[in-house]
Amino acid sequence: MTSKRLQNITESATLRISNLASELKSQGKDIISFSLGEPDFTTPQHIIDAAKASLDRGDTHYTPSPGIPELRRAIAGKLKTENNIESMPGNIIVTPGAKQAIFEVVLSVLQEGDEAILFNPAWVSYDPCVKLAGAKTIWAATDRDNGFSPKDPAGYVTEKTKLIIINSPCNPTGGVYSKETLKEIADIAIDNNILVLSDEIYEKIIYDREHISIGSFDGMQELTITVNGFSKAYAMTGWRLGYVTAPKHIYEQMLKLHSHSVSQATSFVQYAGLAALQGDQTCVTDMVREFKARRDLLVGGLNGLGIRCASPDGAFYAFADVSKYGSGEEVAELLLNKAFVAATPGSAFGEAGNDYIRISYATSQERIREALRRMEAVLK
Repeated sequence: MTSKRLQNITESATLRISNLASELKSQGKDIISFSLGEPDFTTPQHIIDAAKASLDRGDTHYTPSPGIPELRRAIAGKLKTENNIESMPGNIIVTPGAKQAIFEVVLSVLQEGDEAILFNPAWVSYDPCVKLAGAKTIWAATDRDNGFSPKDPAGYVTEKTKLIIINSPCNPTGGVYSKETLKEIADIAIDNNILVLSDEIYEKIIYDREHISIGSFDGMQELTITVNGFSKAYAMTGWRLGYVTAPKHIYEQMLKLHSHSVSQATSFVQYAGLAALQGDQTCVTDMVREFKARRDLLVGGLNGLGIRCASPDGAFYAFADVSKYGSGEEVAELLLNKAFVAATPGSAFGEAGNDYIRISYATSQERIREALRRMEAVLK
């Protein structure tokens, strides 16, 4: 009585852990949650004010399906200035979150029998999107000693390969791809006429590195679909606002799916996004500075516990090797039930994560210190 296409799709592991943690919290337990990828900062006031002003103006009606013209123009300008990507408002769709954009991309370009390459480990929702499209995920190896960068990506290309999905900075590892790695992937795409979906939602949360968009490389303009959004950089997770720029022929197919499903992103939220792009960016730099301090505190503490953890170059995740104490799933369960610390098993992101847990350090330094104390008491 249910759709076969959904029977092989599992529940999001990050949300499952969050739900278990919420259940323990309802029992009166003091849970320190490292499970969800959500900044703990309040959305900057000028963005909130823009949404209020939009409501006061009466911006509560339908907008054009791909988004209000002002926001699409601002996104096109941002892509050109910050990412060196030539895009036009007519190639941009504003979506209810970057996840919706990824869903629309994958369903628009993949079909039965196609293959999509994912670099293992990868964010939990890419593989389900590929399966929903009727395609097959090809898991490509990465080098954990080199920031989980791809190892021999060309070796996974077949005549069925239609899409390569990259995410830099990366969830769950915090890895940032070098220019050389991106150039290697770009060359593969050009040589084999393969599309690249570049998920750049964490582009502004980066430490001592430079973010490079693969869509800026020569020859990649017609092969790259770039997804981004507002949730991470501007602490706007609950606002659900993302965007995608794609070659025209792909944009047209995506817009069909977009208009027949979600119709549009929320009207007044789009004006908040416009304020985010056009307003003072100090809020972003301040947040990144705090994330870096938290990263250093957490990574130092984990290594002090004998948990191997490289310092991530971006995002707000530490991908920690807990094999000294058991599998990632065993340790995550132990920490939740005994230390009341919620982390996500690395296996949720692919087999390469079996010995790992993902820790989101989107919480205060005080809570990170307390979590490390609890972890030490349980593990040692």
